[in-house]
Amino acid sequence: MKANRFANNDEGVSAVIGVILMVAVTVILAAVIAAFVFGMVGGVKKTYTVAATAQRTSVNTVLITYNGGQDSAQVVELTASAVGGTISGTLGTTVGSSIQVTNAANPCTVTVTSKWADGSTSVIMTQTL
Repeated sequence: MKANRFANNDEGVSAVIGVILMVAVTVILAAVIAAFVFGMVGGVKKTYTVAATAQRTSVNTVLITYNGGQDSAQVVELTASAVGGTISGTLGTTVGSSIQVTNAANPCTVTVTSKWADGSTSVIMTQTL
């Protein structure tokens, strides 16, 4: 009986090691997820807010008008295009500037694209009239 008194009792060691391993895995997983999420946030592009409108002024003429917006100071260049018509010039970056699409078919699809101060471009309006 005395020999049993000094026998090693390792029953509680497995539970403690298991808890330590689960905590370590959780911390490592949280660190990996945080690095992935915070790394992606830096790649999001700024969203600019400006507007343009198009309206048919006659059977074969469409008027495109630049209305501006909170980011109008960031606009470097506006490009207008028409599928089913002819653009008669360039659209200015001044708020209120306009351009006509002549020989506009029915339907005519007009698109206005903006180039921004940071070098990016985006479509600010597409409309079929």
